[in-house]
Amino acid sequence: MEAERHDRNTEPNRATPPDRTPETPPTPAATPPARGDARPTPAATPPAPGDVAPVPGDVPSGRGDGPPASDAGPPASDAGPPASDAGPPAADGGDASPPPPASGAPRPPARRRRRLRRVLGAVLLVLVLPLLTAETALRVNYTGSPAPGTLTRDKDALWLGHAWVDGRKSDEDVRALAERLRGTGIRDLYVHAGPLEHDGTLPKAAYRKAGRLVAAVHRELPGVRVQAWLGDVLATEGPHGLRLERAATRAAIVASARDVLAAGFEGTHFDLEPLHSGDRDYLSLLDDLRALTRAQHAVLSVAAHQIDPLPGFHSFWGTTTGHPKWWSQAYFGQVARRVDQIAVMSYDTMQPLQSLYGGYVAQQTSLALEVTPESTDLLMGLPFYHENRFGHWAHAETVPAAVRGVRLGLSRTDADRARFGVALYVDFAATEADWAAYREGWARR
Repeated sequence: MEAERHDRNTEPNRATPPDRTPETPPTPAATPPARGDARPTPAATPPAPGDVAPVPGDVPSGRGDGPPASDAGPPASDAGPPASDAGPPAADGGDASPPPPASGAPRPPARRRRRLRRVLGAVLLVLVLPLLTAETALRVNYTGSPAPGTLTRDKDALWLGHAWVDGRKSDEDVRALAERLRGTGIRDLYVHAGPLEHDGTLPKAAYRKAGRLVAAVHRELPGVRVQAWLGDVLATEGPHGLRLERAATRAAIVASARDVLAAGFEGTHFDLEPLHSGDRDYLSLLDDLRALTRAQHAVLSVAAHQIDPLPGFHSFWGTTTGHPKWWSQAYFGQVARRVDQIAVMSYDTMQPLQSLYGGYVAQQTSLALEVTPESTDLLMGLPFYHENRFGHWAHAETVPAAVRGVRLGLSRTDADRARFGVALYVDFAATEADWAAYREGWARR
């Protein structure tokens, strides 16, 4: 999820991670005198300033790598005397020596434009061909049939908005939620209890109704765990935000986790964005949090960035846009080994079609399964929201396409993985169609 996308019913949340030279027309050749005509031949029109005479045999290369036109030869005005100085006309009525004919080759500005078009075409080919190849691979990845039994393993999760802990939701709302969730595979609720302050602290007033929520969920949905969803914007791509490189900030985050566990939450779920691949301070924070949650028999879970669809793609994207977005597969594995649950934010993928989005989710599922240990719950995110903006098209990123992609990736990589599920983002934006697609495609028994 994007860090800034939280409950729309609350106030905005910080955690909601060269000129073209006109072509000169060809100079017409001087008309040769008729046989026997003793009149002098008029001089050829001198070339326009800056025109360059074509070099005999010079043909622009297909790569546009020849010398620039201005270096192709001396200016026409220096090439020799004008036609009027070439010699007297034949006085005996014979043929006069005709002036040098004007060349029919394109003028230099035209050649430059043609070379520029060729260079641009080559650049586009270099950029578009790999993209088309990758998109074709995603479409192929969406074909086939999921293996039998690739359905819920009762390890699914649901992200809930802040209204559940600030007093806006009542016990009646919990009963309605319980009715909706019965018969599904949802075991964990990630309830938004933040955001964290930029120094890592968390005001207790932000989750003042947490105890009542946890009690109500246990009463209506025995066996379902309630985790505190905490996050903040990181100062990785701007001057403001939480700075994990500061030891005091990491210590404050651990203290905040301790406080929410004391308030009744059964785990902590962290979503810190934008988190760049290879961030060692984040790994250090997870080590400290794991020590805390293990001592208190609580769950440590995280929302994870997508994995490089091509090796090293996060480096390329970071260099060209300043926002790496993806994690390397190796870094994903390092994070997964430090937590009890890891939920891939497998949406906001920039895919324009359902088939491409589904193939992308299948690919992400396989990449994540390859590096997530058997002891860690791996969850793939489903888009229970409907927005149209750069990076996300609601007509393409649908729940049916995501569910089919998850099942295909699971089928091809580790069909029998027990600690595997899906995570639904997010409760307050979900439609009845989203819930139906989840039940029919994944949660059916």
